[in-house]
Amino acid sequence: MFLGITRQVETAMKLTTARLKVCAAYAFAATVATLSAINAAFADEGGVSFWLPGIYGSLAAVPQQQPGWAFATFNYFASVSASGDVARAREIEVGKFPVSLMGSVNLNLHSTVDIQAFVPSYAFATPVFGGQATVGLMALYGGNRTSVAGTLNGTVTGPGGTVIPFMRSDSITDSVTGFGDLYPQFSLRWNAGVNNYMVYMTGDIPVGAYDSTRLANIGIGHGAFDAGAGYTYFNPQSGHEFSGVLGFTANMINPATQYQNGVDMHFDWGASQFLSKQVSVGLVGYVYREIGCDNGSGDRVGCFQSQVASVGPQISFLFPVGNMQGYLNFKGYGEFDAKDRASGWNAWVTFSLSPAAPAAAPSPPSIVTKAPPRS
Repeated sequence: MFLGITRQVETAMKLTTARLKVCAAYAFAATVATLSAINAAFADEGGVSFWLPGIYGSLAAVPQQQPGWAFATFNYFASVSASGDVARAREIEVGKFPVSLMGSVNLNLHSTVDIQAFVPSYAFATPVFGGQATVGLMALYGGNRTSVAGTLNGTVTGPGGTVIPFMRSDSITDSVTGFGDLYPQFSLRWNAGVNNYMVYMTGDIPVGAYDSTRLANIGIGHGAFDAGAGYTYFNPQSGHEFSGVLGFTANMINPATQYQNGVDMHFDWGASQFLSKQVSVGLVGYVYREIGCDNGSGDRVGCFQSQVASVGPQISFLFPVGNMQGYLNFKGYGEFDAKDRASGWNAWVTFSLSPAAPAAAPSPPSIVTKAPPRS
C-alpha cells in the first residue's frame, strides 16, 4: 500500500490474508498450520517430521479483518532426495535393512509428494485476552511416491556370533494415495498499529494413510503437539511487510514402531513489498532443526537429529470474490544445509476466502431548509 490510500482499503489489505496460513496447523498450518505432516518431508523417524516447514509466511500474525467463517486450500508439491544415513534409516524403518550389518552402504532415496490441503476456520467476534481467537481444522488428500536404490556390502553377525559375508542390491519403490492426518488449530492474534502478534497451538490426530512397513505414507503414525508465537510488521503507507513464526513440536511415541522423535524447533518467515493495493512480491524461507534426540525401543539409528534451511520467492494477489475477499499466493523453496533429512525443493499454491471489510457508510445527505418569509 501507499500513502493516500483510504483507511478502509488499508484495513482490507492488511487483514485479509491471515486465513491463508494454517497452523498447525499450519498453520496449520497448519495450514497447514500447523499442522502438518506429510511423510516425505523427512526428519526424525526415518527422516519424517510432523511440522511442514513453510506453512507460515507473510502476514502470518495479522488478524482476520472480520469475524466469521473463512476457508483456505493449498497445493503442496515437493521433490526431495537423500543418501547415506537417511536412506539407511528408511530401510531400517520398513524392515529391509540387516541391523547387524558392518560395512559400506551406498543407498539413494528419492521422494515426490503432491498434496492438497483444506482448512475451514472460524474467527470469533468476542475478544479473548484482547485478541482475535480463531479455531480451524486441516485435512489432507494426495499422493506420495518414494524409492530407495543402491547396494549393501559387508558382514552380518549370525547365530552364535558367526560372521557371514553379505552383499545385496536394493531397488524398492512404494507409492500411496489417500487421506492424511487431521490437524486441529487454535490461535490468538492482536493488532497494534503496524505491529501484529500471534500465539498458536496445533496437533496431529493420526488417522491418515500409514503403514510402518511401507516406504511412502501420507500420515506419520503418531500424535504430536506443536505451539509457538509469531510477529508481523506491516506498514500500509510504505507497503513494507515482514513476518516470523517460531514454534516447537513435542512428538508422541509411534505405537507401530516404538520410536519417538525428539523435540523439533522451526522458524518460518516471509518478507514482502506491496506494489499496489492488489499485488505484493517478496521472499520466504524457513529453518528447521531437531533439538532433542530420538529415542524408544524401536530406535536403531541413534540420536538422528535432522535439520534443513530454505529460501525462495513469492507473489500474492488480493481480489474481491462476491462479498468475500480472495487471496492467491505462489511461493517456492530451495533447500540447503540439510542433515539427516532428505532435501530438495517444494512449491505452494494457496487460495483463501475470508469475510471482506464492510463498505464505508455513505455520508448522510445535507438537509436544506427554506428560511421563513420575513414580515
